[in-house]
Amino acid sequence: SSSSSSSSSSSSSSSIVIAVVVVVVVVPCAQPCAQHVLFISRYTLYTRTWLGYLYYKREMRKAREHYPAGHSRAQPVEFNGIKIIPISVLSDNYSYLVIDTASSVAVAVDPADPQTVQAVLKEEGVMLEAIFCTHKHWDHSGGNKGLKRLHSSCRVYGNATDNIPGLTHPLSHRDSITVGRMQFKALFTPGHTVGHMIYLLDGRTIGAPSSLFSGDLVFLSGCGRIFEGSATTMLSSLDIVGSLSDDTLLWPGHEYAEDNLLFAAEVEPRNAARENKYQWVLQQRGRKLCTSPSTIGEEKEYNPFLRIHSAELHLALGLQQFQDEDWTEFRARVLVELRKRKELYNRR
Repeated sequence: SSSSSSSSSSSSSSSIVIAVVVVVVVVPCAQPCAQHVLFISRYTLYTRTWLGYLYYKREMRKAREHYPAGHSRAQPVEFNGIKIIPISVLSDNYSYLVIDTASSVAVAVDPADPQTVQAVLKEEGVMLEAIFCTHKHWDHSGGNKGLKRLHSSCRVYGNATDNIPGLTHPLSHRDSITVGRMQFKALFTPGHTVGHMIYLLDGRTIGAPSSLFSGDLVFLSGCGRIFEGSATTMLSSLDIVGSLSDDTLLWPGHEYAEDNLLFAAEVEPRNAARENKYQWVLQQRGRKLCTSPSTIGEEKEYNPFLRIHSAELHLALGLQQFQDEDWTEFRARVLVELRKRKELYNRR
């Protein structure tokens, strides 16, 4: 029939388009400047065209096939009737449901796979009141519209400069959001993207530690790549995380713990806190268990990207502050060196 022919043609063209995107990603490039141009090209395709959305949809289908039960198993954490459920999506992402069990309302953070998140909502028997989107990348924002169709009254929060799919409630730095008994603060943290935001659940109102949903800004022992900003911009965003209380729980957007801690060992091989955490992570990942949450206090001990002020790290990197260089400029230079080493590490 004409409809099946059209569908087949559409599917075929989608496959071709996606194949093109994948080829672009793997074409070798000899010169650093050519590599940079290639990266900018494929990043623009991913973030600003429908090709990126098709690629995300393909990756989601593949992940559902390869990880029918999710890439990791996670246990919910509950404090005085507030329940946080990490949800394993795609190949290494985490979405989160934050539930006020007293009123049976929930917030979804970065619901990249709407089918998987909807299944957890149904299992918990709660109503989705809000989606908190940290940034525009499809592996964080791709499920917004799908969930919004299922929950028409659901509000979609994020920063307007980041072109968040389905955005209904634009946010600025330090805006407050209340859902049930839960009080959140949105913090503007550009660098990974121009409009990246993180969300802090205030623990004081529920007699518990605060919880930070950090998207791609900070991971266990790592930080996101600086796609859309300067090192100084990213440093300012990392400083926001570093200023939070040590008992704040960190809920990142990806399961990168094992690899990040191996990299941290290269820059600070004698860091005992890192080694202890690495041994624990090996046990968790050996059983495919989620490594979240850590705490901000822990991260300050072993995460090199939250230790940019550390004299021990400067020594390990062979960096020292120039006489006419102010402290912020020096720390930005340390961040640039760390990111450069991390990119080289990732290419091995």
